[in-house]
Amino acid sequence: MTTHKKDSKTSAPKAPDLNEQKQKVQKAYSAMADLGISTEVVKPVLKNLLNLYDGNWELIEEDKYRTLADAIFESPDDKKSIAEGSTSSNMNTVIHKKRRKIIQVEDDMEPIAKPTCPTVQSDNSNSLVKRNSKFHNDNDITRGTEKIKIPLIDEIGLEPPKFLYIPQNISYQEAYVPFSTARISDGDCCLKCTGDCLSRRVPCACSRETGGEFAYTSKGLLREEFLDACIEPKKHDHFYCQDCPLEKAKNDNPEPCKGHVLRKFIKECWRKCGCTMNCGNRVVQRGPTCKLQVFSTEDKGWAVRSTQYLPKGSFICEYVGEILTNTELYERNNQSQVNERHTYPVLLDADWGSEQGLKDEEALCLDATHFGNVARFINHRCSDSNLIEIPVEMETPHHHYYHIAFFTKRDIDPFEELTWDYGIDFADVDHPIKAFKCQCASPHCRDVRRKAVAEIKKKDSRGKRIASGSTSGGLNRKQVH
Repeated sequence: MTTHKKDSKTSAPKAPDLNEQKQKVQKAYSAMADLGISTEVVKPVLKNLLNLYDGNWELIEEDKYRTLADAIFESPDDKKSIAEGSTSSNMNTVIHKKRRKIIQVEDDMEPIAKPTCPTVQSDNSNSLVKRNSKFHNDNDITRGTEKIKIPLIDEIGLEPPKFLYIPQNISYQEAYVPFSTARISDGDCCLKCTGDCLSRRVPCACSRETGGEFAYTSKGLLREEFLDACIEPKKHDHFYCQDCPLEKAKNDNPEPCKGHVLRKFIKECWRKCGCTMNCGNRVVQRGPTCKLQVFSTEDKGWAVRSTQYLPKGSFICEYVGEILTNTELYERNNQSQVNERHTYPVLLDADWGSEQGLKDEEALCLDATHFGNVARFINHRCSDSNLIEIPVEMETPHHHYYHIAFFTKRDIDPFEELTWDYGIDFADVDHPIKAFKCQCASPHCRDVRRKAVAEIKKKDSRGKRIASGSTSGGLNRKQVH
């Protein structure tokens, strides 16, 4: 975590001299002038950003000053100033279209094999948002481990996240995750392929998992029909374990399995395949390439957004964390303190119904509490989230272990928060990880606890008013658990 102190002994980057500062200011004015925004409008917003980022020009200058432009557009006073200073009433629309055009031009310049986007809940999901008197900004939380920088922007003084960024999953202790070429048969890879598998007239063996067609388009997006089938699975697309690992982890007398979603897999080429790393069927393993930011929110702690337009089917990032067995996860949860922050884990349950007597070391999950990547900050949203998680097979055809990748369910505008549905059953009080108080604000929110509490308070208030003959009664202060 990078902090900026005014002490002379600090290791913070040296501020530009006066002449360099003037040049940077003039370049910012010029960039905004190209969008039709006057210097008078830009000046106060630029000053506020420099104070917020402790004079760090890198965060302001990146992506053609998009942070500065969006800060101007988000300010009601500046929107009014732009509209009043324009020669037509639709100046904001013109500016928005120009910015969108710039984004599309940048995307069109990407190589064909790469995505159009050049390419759980965050660690606050089970705890109250903790404030700190200082702002904590970091220009790259990945510590250089990803191909892109992912900045952390704190605008309200949140407590900095405590974790170690890792770009790939790591095994905690007991998880059985064997990677070997011997376990991959010739029929499960494309040894004879060269270059880009998507350019072949006949799809190779790696397309077998997705019905003989690759899951990706030549622009690196998910095929729309494949994505739509993942978004809206059929009601009967569930399976039930005869000996459910999740239920066994809860107690010695396990209840019947509550069911698991039958998921569609993406099969990517891997090390035993003859194609190159630029192959169009190697999207997830190349890592995140769209411009992401971790930012602070008032009620949900940290969150994630992109500073660029993301078309439907864009790859965002993989969910990365420690690979645990379900028993290890349950024990870790029981040992954790009541107010300790942790992320919501992801169960790797796609193969649980395929065989009887699944060993504990083969019933796995991912936990990003202590070790994880940017995905640990993506917040939950019930039902109408804009991201979907899809399992991806790479190293092994056996689905005890696989990767979880996030893709956009629809077009997403710059600076819109990225969310995904954790699939939480808020009524399951015996789940290894206790459900948090949902703050998603979705009209389809499944957090029935909050609704039930509100209804009880409403009835209690109504009863008191009737009993007292008054039109205004006090609310019941007794907490409902």
